[in-house]
Amino acid sequence: MGSLNLKQKSGQPYMESTMEEKSLTLDEATSTRFSEIVRSFSKAKILVIGDFILDEFIWGDVNRISPEAPVPVVNVKEQSFMPGGSLNVAHNIQCMKAQVYPCGVLGRDLYGRMLTKEMRKEGIQTDGIIYDKERPTTLKTRIIAHSQQVVRFDRENVSPILEKDAKQIVDFVSKKIDQVDVVIIEDYGKGLITKELLKEVIGIAKEHKKKIVVDPKEKHFSYYEGVTAITPNHHEAIGAVKDHENQNLTIEEVGQKLLDKLGCDGVLLTRGKDGMALFEKDGSVTQVKAAAQEVYDVAGAGDTVVSVFSLALAVGATMKEAAMISNLAAGVVVSKVGVAVCLPDELIQVIQSGKTLG
Repeated sequence: MGSLNLKQKSGQPYMESTMEEKSLTLDEATSTRFSEIVRSFSKAKILVIGDFILDEFIWGDVNRISPEAPVPVVNVKEQSFMPGGSLNVAHNIQCMKAQVYPCGVLGRDLYGRMLTKEMRKEGIQTDGIIYDKERPTTLKTRIIAHSQQVVRFDRENVSPILEKDAKQIVDFVSKKIDQVDVVIIEDYGKGLITKELLKEVIGIAKEHKKKIVVDPKEKHFSYYEGVTAITPNHHEAIGAVKDHENQNLTIEEVGQKLLDKLGCDGVLLTRGKDGMALFEKDGSVTQVKAAAQEVYDVAGAGDTVVSVFSLALAVGATMKEAAMISNLAAGVVVSKVGVAVCLPDELIQVIQSGKTLG
């Protein structure tokens, strides 16, 4: 979640592919079509439901090792905060000039107030915030020295949200559903996404014929049945479908198993340096090569993928078009340092540059 995985994790089954990779250079007609889709993003309205997180960054230098223990001593130079979790998805959507309505739970505490302030500073709407005085705001603190993360520590309560909080979320969804084109479920596993909540949210979205895109958490795959599309990375996808008898699944087998399991229209499987693979219920499989020429930082790339993929679907793009455009946007983001976003002009420039895709 939150970034494209570029390395194989130890202990994970290796996914081979029997798909033939073909390069596809954007011709003038396709480039024009993709550019029109991106320019249309400003007309889209997206509802994002997910875990709200406050990201704290502590920047400093390391010049010595502590005499108390063999650990570096960080001389703090700077501290910064930014909206994280599902709010980074909301920020990505907003930076694409679309209208976004984030909904999630915050504690009535210092970090909750700080996160609300950061949301307002970024121009992100706050009317979807559900406050719960019994639940602390999730805080992720990263200590960074010489451009390297030294340690991260999390302060959080990952137990399921209270029924009263879930009811307020459902009420907010009911109020906004006629105004939006797509509902994004952004699951960071911090307690907001529950089976009962999703059953109601998916039911409301389907009743109003709205598309539902999920950025999943591996242990919650059974919750997502009936959504429009899901965007797991390859590790999450393997974990959701593997069994003891068949550990070495091909990409095609993983994609098809997820389609069958969830009954969705599409599975967009992100594969880091190997790009993406899109599986659709009509049986078509599209492999897209990674767009980035140089990778500096993968932080936030997964959020960019689900944001741009959903925006493209919202304005009438096909899933193949949405996958290719989101791949190009991810290429822009991983070429930047830090948790970055892709702007419409940057994406259009890449589209019109004759980028080659798989």
